[in-house]
Amino acid sequence: MLRKRPIPWLVVAAMGLAVIVPDAAANAGPAPDPGKALNVASAPGQTSTIPDWRLQSSAKATQAGDVISAPSYSDAGWLTVPARSTVLAGLIANNKYADVNFSNNLSKVNRADFQVPWWYRKVFQADPQPGVNTFLKLNGGVISRGEIWVNGKKVAGTDTVIGAYPTFEFNVTGLLKKGDNAIAIKASPSDPGKDLVIHFIDWSQLPPDRNQGIFRHVDLVQSGAVSLRGLHVLTDLPLPNLNSATVTVKVDARNNTGSAVTTTVAGSAAGQNYSQNVSLAANETKTVTFTLNVSNPQVWWPFQMGGQPLYDATATATVGGAKTDEQKETFGIREVTSKMISGNRQYQINGKPFLVRGGGWASDLFLRTNVQKLADEMMLTKSMGLNTIRLEGKPENDEIYDMADRMGIMLMTGWECCSKWQNTGGFSAEDKKVAGASAEGEAKRIRNHPSVFTFLIGSDEAPVSAVETIYLDALKRADWQTPIVTAAARRSSPQLGASGMKMDGPYWWEPPVYWYNNQKGGSAGFASEIGPGPAIPEMDELKKFLSQGEINKLTDYNASQYHLSPSSTFSKLGFWGTALDNRYGKPSNVDDFVKKAQLQQYETNRAQFEAFGRDFSDTGGNQAQGVIYWMQNDPWPKLYWHLYNYNLATAGSYFGAKTANKALHVQYSYDDKSLAVVNMGLQDVQGLSVQVTVFNSDGTQKADETRPVTAKANGSVRVGNLPQPAGLSTAYFTRLLLKDSSGKVVDRNVYWLSTKADTLNYGGGDWYYTPQSAYTDLKGVSSLKAGQVSVTSATTPGSGEGKLATHVTIKNTGTSVAFFLRASVRKGSGGAEVLPVDWTDNYITLFPGETEILRGEYREADLGGATPVVELSGHNVAKKSIK
Repeated sequence: MLRKRPIPWLVVAAMGLAVIVPDAAANAGPAPDPGKALNVASAPGQTSTIPDWRLQSSAKATQAGDVISAPSYSDAGWLTVPARSTVLAGLIANNKYADVNFSNNLSKVNRADFQVPWWYRKVFQADPQPGVNTFLKLNGGVISRGEIWVNGKKVAGTDTVIGAYPTFEFNVTGLLKKGDNAIAIKASPSDPGKDLVIHFIDWSQLPPDRNQGIFRHVDLVQSGAVSLRGLHVLTDLPLPNLNSATVTVKVDARNNTGSAVTTTVAGSAAGQNYSQNVSLAANETKTVTFTLNVSNPQVWWPFQMGGQPLYDATATATVGGAKTDEQKETFGIREVTSKMISGNRQYQINGKPFLVRGGGWASDLFLRTNVQKLADEMMLTKSMGLNTIRLEGKPENDEIYDMADRMGIMLMTGWECCSKWQNTGGFSAEDKKVAGASAEGEAKRIRNHPSVFTFLIGSDEAPVSAVETIYLDALKRADWQTPIVTAAARRSSPQLGASGMKMDGPYWWEPPVYWYNNQKGGSAGFASEIGPGPAIPEMDELKKFLSQGEINKLTDYNASQYHLSPSSTFSKLGFWGTALDNRYGKPSNVDDFVKKAQLQQYETNRAQFEAFGRDFSDTGGNQAQGVIYWMQNDPWPKLYWHLYNYNLATAGSYFGAKTANKALHVQYSYDDKSLAVVNMGLQDVQGLSVQVTVFNSDGTQKADETRPVTAKANGSVRVGNLPQPAGLSTAYFTRLLLKDSSGKVVDRNVYWLSTKADTLNYGGGDWYYTPQSAYTDLKGVSSLKAGQVSVTSATTPGSGEGKLATHVTIKNTGTSVAFFLRASVRKGSGGAEVLPVDWTDNYITLFPGETEILRGEYREADLGGATPVVELSGHNVAKKSIK
């Protein structure tokens, strides 16, 4: 995030409850679970992942590493924590704190507990065999530094294992013995201002341990005389033709012995076999290369542009006919390029311009990986129509890349702002070494994934020349193929040149009209992170993480909120609330506040994405190339910067974006009142028509027109302007229906508009917002005549195993507009909301006589044995439950 002043990255709590795990003498009661057994089989090509750890503070485990890493050492009183677990994540998993998501409980965690090293320890069984080598592999670093011990011997110190992202591999063959063995890792305290680690900046309150510890898997990898490492695949398409591809398979073969050896490296990829004899001198490593010509390849595309076929590549090394190692990777055949258009970067996938419509990703605040939750988030991402996720300084673990490959969601990776990563001019020699190792390690880890389409070596600032060279050399060593960009902001560097991206804000409230212009965060160019700030969940969700007093305080816009940002800039609702009052009327109570918040969030989020969709076809210098919504998700429950919340509840923010990001979509433009049809597919769609109908706030029809249109491939087309009939009420409605040649509705979009416009003051404001000089008047939608609807529901098997789908049929049976209707699935009458649910639509508006059917899919297990009950509510429709 671009800022004009630095944000402090170390906040030390002066008071709090100290949590130091008791030593064995103080531990009363039964011994805790020592963790899962780990038996390391002695077989070349096998990988054994450490399944969990025992954890203790060095303030209690005061012995030296040689003692703690001895298999006979007693770790009674230590805690068992997950395999990927920062220190605080491990303590939370062992229920050492009150719910850290609720109220200000997180502030009560004593920061001083994490200003000393913590020990991770695991006992495992091994049966070493002659000729079989065992390597200890760290798939990421230790935050902030690590000291590695095996069976009483120091393997590496804090002068070697440094930073969050370098990967490490140590040959521990000579240290293992038959029977019990032990690994111990000592993790140093973390300070994102001094260490190249992970920082949450102002994205939420900060984790008190600053993510100290181990957050990625640690493996024991076995091979024989020859190891294979770094299997990867390079793909090249002769664009614009897609009827052939060159596939280059590479793998490193390493001789683990002190004598020369000849190995046969063989495998297959894209339906072709390959083999090569390789001679290796003692302890030598060679890169083995195979070049394949593939006819009529199955080409991988982002999900709105095509399919996601994946191939496997394999490699096996044998010596004297006996296997010594093997590797397997998945890849896709696709080509990513980029070019500058009027100073703005445009990405192309397989030669086709690619409009980036994505969100900024936030990892879990404690770096926990919940695979099911991650899969749910990816489901919501795709359902919302987002084609991209930006991973700023949070590259995530392997699962997100595998899911993105299968789902056709593109990933932008790169470093974060506002921490040590940004201060490249102050890098020491050690920092430069860690930075290069980080870039190389991450690039090698993710290079095979077709979903990854770019690497940003800076965020708010470009790296200085010397560090740029370090990054580029590292990426070259990793055979990185996709575009490398110097920064996410308007920056340039000596070798890469201009970024072609902008980071001009906003980060707080802006009205819908803001997004349709070439100023600041408007729809020209590539906006790498912009958004309208607060995102208030529905009341059910607020009660999960706010006290009643904190909920009541939401209508005090000048009050600081703990679940807003730790930065004073974003700690209050401020002018977001002022806009709400002026545009919709001052809320009568907190429930009214929450209802009106959904309206405001829906309309501006929809406009943000629609503006960039419309202007993707601008032929002048204002062509839209990409937009990353700031932010997509929550690392921890909060009141701002998300499209869906921490518990995966979807509110106005989500459905505004979902409406805008449909692959074939009809929309209204707030700047010039034009209508447009956007087509993200690669084929023209002919025979379409747009029906535009204007209604007064009382539901009376004021205008109705139908216009023919052909939706041009991968772009947008204007379809005239919105009718302006006489006698409009101040607040009024517009319904857009996009129909196919048979008259079937393929898209529906409803706006609530005003005869009085929002007006911006571009001469005022600051880096994070542009102020308003006048507000639209939408108060009329808050005083509509009561609406009447009939509702029925039916639940059927869903699209996958263990899934259910609830179909909700809603008909407006009255004479007034039924406004902003929301359906939810409940765990029985009066029960909690089922989450997550993949809804086809929600927060819909129905005009007299209209019927719409909503479909929500969810896991049957999430009902907890209850019968699904639908709850329907609206702005002018009384809440009702339907069994």
